[in-house]
Amino acid sequence: MTQQSILLDGLPVPFEEGQTIMDAAMAAEIFIPHLCHHPEFKPQGSCKLCTVKASGRYVSACTMPARDGMEVENNSPDLNDKRRTMLQMLFVEGNHFCPSCEQSGNCMLQALAYELEMLSPHFNQFFPSRPLDASHPQVLLDFNRCILCELCVRASRDVDGKHVFSLSGRGITKHLIVNAESGRLADTDFSLTDKAAHVCPVGVILEKRKGFAVPIGQRRYDVDPIGMQVERLAHRTTTEEEI
Repeated sequence: MTQQSILLDGLPVPFEEGQTIMDAAMAAEIFIPHLCHHPEFKPQGSCKLCTVKASGRYVSACTMPARDGMEVENNSPDLNDKRRTMLQMLFVEGNHFCPSCEQSGNCMLQALAYELEMLSPHFNQFFPSRPLDASHPQVLLDFNRCILCELCVRASRDVDGKHVFSLSGRGITKHLIVNAESGRLADTDFSLTDKAAHVCPVGVILEKRKGFAVPIGQRRYDVDPIGMQVERLAHRTTTEEEI
């Protein structure tokens, strides 16, 4: 049987039936920028950073099924410019101050900004007023950094079976909440051993009494750019302590 393949930036990339463009690219160790995609969860295409041009149409690589002979454009000036704009909007919609953040060097948002050569936020900062939740004995929640990727929502619902997190509101008012009458994480059955505790790509869910255990400069994306870590991203699991 002839191996099916797509043409990704002019390179033949094989795929198996049922795989998406993202699946095929990652199996071939070709990086497509993304934030909400995780190999353990069903894709939902919420961040749109993985937008590619397939047969002339803009589609999300994480949700678009690969088709034999499909021509896909990924690493182009046009697409990377659009991705930079999306990153700039994510930076200003939340409070992302990398030099003071515990996740600096381990943050996918920061790593993608470096990868795509985002030099400034460009837009005016929103500076949203979002609370911190330090009520839980093991975990601090910093809602200021949430990018609405829903990875913690999906992990808690689909893997942990606890439904600890959800999104509330619409449009610019959409935000992450804790499903407790009090709204406090301490009033849920959330645990540091939950899958949801280890999937945040930024710095919302932080283990207490652990910050800066690895010095800045020696962290995951300090050592190698995110674009060179495709194999790890393709096979990472939610048991990792740092995504």
